[in-house]
Amino acid sequence: MADFVPILAHAVFRKGGEEKLEEWIREPLSRDDFLQTPDNRFLSTMTLCVFQAGFVWRVIRKKWPDFETVFFGFEPSKMVLLSPDQLDDIALDIRIVRNRQKVMSVPQNAAYIMDMTAKHGSFAAFVEHWPKDDFVGLCQHLKKHGCRLGGRSGPRMLRYLGCDSFNLSSDVVTCLREGGLEIADHPTSKSDLAKVQAQFNHWREQTGYSLTRLSRICACASGENYTEPFG
Repeated sequence: MADFVPILAHAVFRKGGEEKLEEWIREPLSRDDFLQTPDNRFLSTMTLCVFQAGFVWRVIRKKWPDFETVFFGFEPSKMVLLSPDQLDDIALDIRIVRNRQKVMSVPQNAAYIMDMTAKHGSFAAFVEHWPKDDFVGLCQHLKKHGCRLGGRSGPRMLRYLGCDSFNLSSDVVTCLREGGLEIADHPTSKSDLAKVQAQFNHWREQTGYSLTRLSRICACASGENYTEPFG
């Protein structure tokens, strides 16, 4: 397993010191705060990530207040009751990005959220109770049982909502590979993802850092060295 100390040192050097690096770091929400996240915020953020995939993010962000209106605040109990005609109307609504396949993901993900809520009390509780050393498994659950939540959409949704997570961006993958982890440029196989999970588990034990902090530091240690934080 690669040592995290040189990765941290390289990130500090690239960003111009520990204080500058800290400007790039995010931490996950506390357990109590995360558990307060309502189900409709999960559905809203799932939908945001689904629509961002393959599209210009700033356009989606600009239109997002209208998405909230068109989808009735993303209350899952309302979304599962949408009729085919209502979904057709929404897919043609000029206030949002008109993509029927992505529109259809909303009631399907609403049903997924309601199913997990029935079993765990809330979707936040389902996520919070997932084993902390198996973030990959949580992402696989999102992919298998949700709609269009594979790839980076599911992990990005969790990151946006403050779940402790790592994000396999190109910079993070480069950092892992430069550290000696033998994985593909785009790790998607079970074996590659198991290696990634094991490496992050090792680093968390070594440093005491959250997965989110580790992931952000990895991103700062590789790729184009931007001068101002973003995203």
